[in-house]
Amino acid sequence: MKYLSTRAPASSTERKRFCEILLEGLAPDGGLYMPEQYPQVSDATLSRWRTVYHKQGYAELAFEVLSLYIDDIPAADLRALCAKTYTAEVFGTGEIVPLRHVEEGLWIEALSNGPTLAFKDMAMQLLGNLFEYELARRGAELNILGATSGDTGSAAEYAMRGKKGVRVFMTSPHGRMSPFQQAQMFSLQDANIYNIAIEGVFDDCQDIVKVVSNDLEFKRKYKIGTVNSINWARLLAQVVYYFAGYIQATESNSERVSFSVPSGNFGNVCAGHVARMMGLPIAKLVVATNENDVLDEFFRTGVYRVRGSADTFETSSPSMDISKASNFERFVFDLLGRDGSRIKSLFGDAVNSQGRFDLSADPRFAEAATRFGFVSGRSTHADRLQTIRATWEQHGFMIDPHTADALKVALENRAASKTMVVLETALPIKFSSTIVEALGREPQRPAGFEGIEALPKRVQVMSADANAVKALIARECGY
Repeated sequence: MKYLSTRAPASSTERKRFCEILLEGLAPDGGLYMPEQYPQVSDATLSRWRTVYHKQGYAELAFEVLSLYIDDIPAADLRALCAKTYTAEVFGTGEIVPLRHVEEGLWIEALSNGPTLAFKDMAMQLLGNLFEYELARRGAELNILGATSGDTGSAAEYAMRGKKGVRVFMTSPHGRMSPFQQAQMFSLQDANIYNIAIEGVFDDCQDIVKVVSNDLEFKRKYKIGTVNSINWARLLAQVVYYFAGYIQATESNSERVSFSVPSGNFGNVCAGHVARMMGLPIAKLVVATNENDVLDEFFRTGVYRVRGSADTFETSSPSMDISKASNFERFVFDLLGRDGSRIKSLFGDAVNSQGRFDLSADPRFAEAATRFGFVSGRSTHADRLQTIRATWEQHGFMIDPHTADALKVALENRAASKTMVVLETALPIKFSSTIVEALGREPQRPAGFEGIEALPKRVQVMSADANAVKALIARECGY
């Protein structure tokens, strides 16, 4: 399996192997890596994977899926890495991603049983083990630069803490995460973890990561890698739980399932797009946004319009307070027939200079829904409170605000298929103030997280200046 950049011109013959892009993040031309083609999963293979999941478990299913994309790690080593990652000890249950029944034809897939109580653990725990494995093979080091709106940061830091040859420099928007999210990250005292609170919004953090990654001389000298979902390995790991969710929700391959996904940066739902392109019988991919509705606007109108910091709302589902969806480029690459030159003109030129592009007149825009199965919807603070309240009163369990966004939009799109799976993104404790507002009670706090907000913090506040971040990396790396 070889990989190419979303911005590579048709004449380009440059291709890379998985372990090369694992450590690289963004392509040198500013694009995102994609497989040359999607491996196709036959009906017979999907039936075999049913047996694999039910009899051998999630780790073995992960090995089966990942093997289709990773052929430069020996099979025995890849299987061992999956087995090391997906354990009941790490994820709290042998099922790893169990389905919770809500009502007839409606399920919630529990993706938040990992060490930081968010779905990002599903990929990040694997990424940490992959990084350590590959760096040991090369005798190399890696300095990870990341941006988080809430959950990526803690998931990355918990996955990388203590890992040999790895440092993590994680940017986050100062004061815009929940107190629990901040405490999870900033209380870590490991010497290889650096928390940087940026005076701005998430998009400012993400822009810093891209500026540094596009400085090829700096990137190579300081061995910069990424853990955001611009890293293909991270997105690939997320593909696995779509197969696991489908297998649990169905009895035969003749059934089609829709997935509703809360989305800000488009990584989670892009993994569903990849699974669908591989042949998983997905009817619809439902993109649920909050008030920062850039993605919903595109799927309704064909216009992708980025907002500035002043127009990016601070909401009660803060991990989705994003107005520049990095992974969206991967889908548009497929939508426009993998035309790298056009992708470069849209994302590298039009978005940077005009803050928008318009595909409404392009006949392929209609294929977003008809060929690729995307529909979308929007949720507000009032919607979140009502959905959290109704779920508690009618079904007796709590959901976090982001999962509430997805459930609200899922209920509006029930006609899409007989079976709908909502992807849970975090446990309610991470957003307790919203839960208290909705229900008048605190969510249950899992063991080990008592008093986390009172722990000493290790974080430095910085302006939204890529050069200042680069200076910090250079100073701490010392080479």
